[in-house]
Amino acid sequence: MKKGKRTTIYDIAEKLGITASSVSRALNNSNQVNEKTKELIMKTADELNYKRNILASNLRKGHSKTIGIVVPRINQNFFANVIAGIEEATYQKGYNLIICQSGESHDKEIQCVNTLINQDVDCIVISVSADGNDYQHLQNVIDHGIQLIQFDRVAEELETLKVINDNEQASYEAVSHLIESGYKRIALLEGPQNLSIFKQRKTGYLRALKAYNIDVIDELIVENAWTKELGAEGTRKLLSLPQPPDAIFASTSDFSALGVLEVANAMKIKVPAELGVCGYANEGFSEITSPSITTIDQFSIYMGNTVANLYFQEKGNTDTISKPKTISIKPELIIRGSTARNGKS
Repeated sequence: MKKGKRTTIYDIAEKLGITASSVSRALNNSNQVNEKTKELIMKTADELNYKRNILASNLRKGHSKTIGIVVPRINQNFFANVIAGIEEATYQKGYNLIICQSGESHDKEIQCVNTLINQDVDCIVISVSADGNDYQHLQNVIDHGIQLIQFDRVAEELETLKVINDNEQASYEAVSHLIESGYKRIALLEGPQNLSIFKQRKTGYLRALKAYNIDVIDELIVENAWTKELGAEGTRKLLSLPQPPDAIFASTSDFSALGVLEVANAMKIKVPAELGVCGYANEGFSEITSPSITTIDQFSIYMGNTVANLYFQEKGNTDTISKPKTISIKPELIIRGSTARNGKS
């Protein structure tokens, strides 16, 4: 054999003067090969440094034991933890993961999905990007007979397995907390309304205001303020109003809440005494800012575990009539310094 060439079953067969099919059966522990021959083949395989191609073997058996994951941003704590939760559960069953990042680009998301389809993965797990609302590429996954699981950001019109958060209730509790802490003019930094999670969070905000008989003020709702930079830009506009807000709910992420904090600090506005700030997602930095940021924990690792376990539960399900399962996880409000107006956190 040439140096660097991968050893194959044909190399083993040639050395022993037997058929490649006999080598294959022995390596797969078939009872069609006697024990003495098996031992000889295994010994020769070791001598030749033979490495089994697990992927090819699994494909021949009709599955790849590979799950593809598509997320908007790998470097966000929430998505990184979901991936970790999936890996934690799938590793135990010998599955591999292929991780793709859409970068919030619809076109790139389509490319990622098509690549995974061509890789013959058993399942595609996806949280959709904010850019676009055409999901034909996800329908293609279903049409190829590949299990599709959506999490967090989902295309509601597609009947697939879904793992989501109760975004509306979480937002309701966050805004209720702000009101009960004495804040009266509560602004909302909202995300793209083509995504259901951001619509639900806005609904929770509006429901809380109604429950406490507080008027909805349109100028206190800032559209598409869902990054740190856009959060900061929206905050500057809000704090420049003749009647600025005394609290801001950054319903999109802790990154936009960080933008709020930076602007408040630059304008010498005291948080939480003069301005309450609440974020969303419990990013790692939210606990170490000054003040620490009140936020909403989405139990991301648990969500990843749930996604993986849902796949394994449904893998052998042949019921094509029932509506696919949707599992909803209840987030938790974490109260910290940025809303501790009464001295408690």
